[in-house]
Amino acid sequence: MAQSPSPFWPFIFFVMLLFHASAASSSSFQLQLNGADAAALLAVKNSLTDLPGSHFFSTWDFASPRPCSTFAGVTCSLSDSDSDPSLRVTSLVLGTGLSDSPGLAGSLTASISDLTHLTQLVLFAGLVTGPIPPLLGSLVNLRVVSLTNNRLTGPIPSSFSSLCNLHTLDLSFNQLSGTIPPGIARLGQLKVLILASNMLSGEFPKFPESQGLFHIDVKRNRLWGRLPSPPWMPASLRYLSVSENNMWGPINGLESLSELVYLDLSMNKFSGAIPNSLFHSRLNSMLLQRNNFSGGVPPTASSTSYGHNSVVDLSHNSLTGQLSPVLAGVETLFLNNNRLTGKVPDEYVNSISSGQTKTLYLQHNYISEFPMESGMGLPESVSLCLSYNCMVPPVGLASCPASAGGQLSRPAYQCSVYRNSTAPP
Repeated sequence: MAQSPSPFWPFIFFVMLLFHASAASSSSFQLQLNGADAAALLAVKNSLTDLPGSHFFSTWDFASPRPCSTFAGVTCSLSDSDSDPSLRVTSLVLGTGLSDSPGLAGSLTASISDLTHLTQLVLFAGLVTGPIPPLLGSLVNLRVVSLTNNRLTGPIPSSFSSLCNLHTLDLSFNQLSGTIPPGIARLGQLKVLILASNMLSGEFPKFPESQGLFHIDVKRNRLWGRLPSPPWMPASLRYLSVSENNMWGPINGLESLSELVYLDLSMNKFSGAIPNSLFHSRLNSMLLQRNNFSGGVPPTASSTSYGHNSVVDLSHNSLTGQLSPVLAGVETLFLNNNRLTGKVPDEYVNSISSGQTKTLYLQHNYISEFPMESGMGLPESVSLCLSYNCMVPPVGLASCPASAGGQLSRPAYQCSVYRNSTAPP
């Protein structure tokens, strides 16, 4: 027997009609990209081009009724404006970032600044040249600006100091010059600053101690001067790299940075003692090689439980005195080319014998004893170098790089003063 229609069917049908009408209305909005944004995207396409082998712009067909759905690298959101309920570009990612894509060429157009709802601007590796348009500093909604691995030139626009919502600024691996705008150091929302591998000059910026930055990378530039002291270093820093610049002076200002897990000051002219507070296992990577540090390795520390992937490089400095056990257990440890003297503590022998320490370079010091029992072997994964010290390295244990040279021991006259825990220049 046929069932009679539900008395609620007319109501349900009416609701379905409303739903489809609403969906159709919403769909019509999805087809409407704001006119100013469409014009800006056209200017972007006209200023950039695919390098041979790249097909990024192949989807940018301006005859398409739905550019937000079909244009590669473009993300849109519905505007919350009652007077202009259109789609606005909120993310622009130029290039694919794939290893087999050669990227884009051309220049960045100032018309990008017409994308007033933009929160993310990314340019992947390519051959884009010319300056960064200063008008980008008017895009106050930007949270991420990443323009890396191209050939951008000129200064970092001072207008970037107005990007009050900026979280990440990455301009690394370009040819930018001039100084770092001081206003960038005062951006309250900035967490990640990467300006590595450019030609930036001037002093390291002064960041307020209360600034929430946790990542600063300015390596391979032309910065000079001293590292700021408190209160001009962010207490929240976890990653700091200023390697391969022209900086000098003591680094006592880092003592208050208790959150650091990565520190690279290598290949500068820093001097003085290395603060005892930096010798702790939480600082898993400490790269201070090729500076002018002096003094000794501290005898004790709050924690010495270094673990997997830990790296400490204090090589090519002027460290003196006997080595303390504080760095035993570091997985990769470079102490070569210093003025360390005396006996190597047993803790290092135990750590390298067990394979916990996989690389231990002690060559070119004034060490007199490595207390390893006769016949004791090392795991195949271990590299130990003891050459050119005031001792003869144990037979069969040395695994030295070519830079260590061919001499197993120092001449006797150079070792005559090691008993006083000092070494000749």
